[in-house]
Amino acid sequence: MGRTKSGGGGSNVGASSSHSPSSDTNSTSSTAAAEVRIKDLLKELYHLIHQVQDERARGEHNLTNISKTHERMQQEQKVTPYYKNKLKGLYKTAMQDAELEAELLRKALDKIAEVKSIRENRRLGKIKDSDRPKPIMRRGVLMTMLQQNAQTLPLWVSKPGEKPPPLCGAITADNNYVAKPGDKVAARVRSDDEENWILAEVVTFNSSTNKYDVDDIDADEGKERHTLSKRRIVPLPIWKANPETDPEALFTKNMLVLALYPQTTCFYRALIHEPPKKPQDDYSVLFEDTSYQDGYSPPLMVAQRYVIACKEDKKK
Repeated sequence: MGRTKSGGGGSNVGASSSHSPSSDTNSTSSTAAAEVRIKDLLKELYHLIHQVQDERARGEHNLTNISKTHERMQQEQKVTPYYKNKLKGLYKTAMQDAELEAELLRKALDKIAEVKSIRENRRLGKIKDSDRPKPIMRRGVLMTMLQQNAQTLPLWVSKPGEKPPPLCGAITADNNYVAKPGDKVAARVRSDDEENWILAEVVTFNSSTNKYDVDDIDADEGKERHTLSKRRIVPLPIWKANPETDPEALFTKNMLVLALYPQTTCFYRALIHEPPKKPQDDYSVLFEDTSYQDGYSPPLMVAQRYVIACKEDKKK
C-alpha cells in the first residue's frame, strides 16, 4: 500500500534578485525575541515542575494520614463520629491537593505547547533565521519527524466534570473551525485520475472562497501545493485522548476510520482492531487490502494523531 504521486517538480520560486539589509535586521530581531521567549518559558516550566513536586510531597503526607486513620479504625473495629469527621476532612484536603497539582500540570503543559509552537513557527519560516538555511528534508528524516510529532502530541487532562474538546482524539472539529497555517491536516487530492487522502500542511485559508492552500508534506522541497475546498480537509487531532479518563473521545472497536499507513504519508480506510488502553498506546487497525483473503491487512499500530473519522460507510 505504497504511495504513488505524479512528479512534483517546479521552478525555484524562493530565489530573489534583491536583498534588503532591513530584512536581515528584522529577521535577527525576531529570532532573538523567540530565543528569549523560549528561555523564559523554560524557566517558568522549571519552577512549575518544582511546584508540582512540592505539592505531590504535601499530598503524600496527607494520604499517609488517611491510610493510618483507616488502620486505627480496623484495629479498634469501630467507626466513631471522630474518625468520620477526621476522614471527611482528610479526603477533602486530598481532593484539593490533587486539583491544585492537576492545575500546575496543565500550566506546565501550556508552557511546553508554547515552546513547541514557537519552534514550529521558526520551522515554517514565520520567524526567519538568517544564520541557517532551511534544510531539505530527506524521507527518513520526515518519517522520524512524523513519529516524534505523534509521540509528543499533548495529552488532554480534563478538569472534574469537564468534557474533552473538539480535536481531542476522535472528537471532530466544529463546523466553523478553521485550521491555522502550519497545522497538519488530511487532504483529499486528485492525482492521475485518482483521489487520495494525503498528509498536508496548511498554508492559508481564504474565507471568501472557503478554500485552503495546503502543501503536500511529502513533496520535494515542499513544491506541491493544492487549493482545496473546506470539505476536502480534515484537521488532525491536537490532543491525545486519555483512555483511562476520557474513553468516549476514542474510536471504538470495528469503527471505520482513515488512518495513516505506516512509513507513508497517505491515509487509507481501516477498521479499529483495538483502541488504546493507556495514554501512551496507539490504535491497532486493520487496513482494507484486497491482497488478503478477508480483505483486511494484519493489525498495524497507528498513533492517535493520525487516525480520523471516515464519512464513507460502505467498503470499496
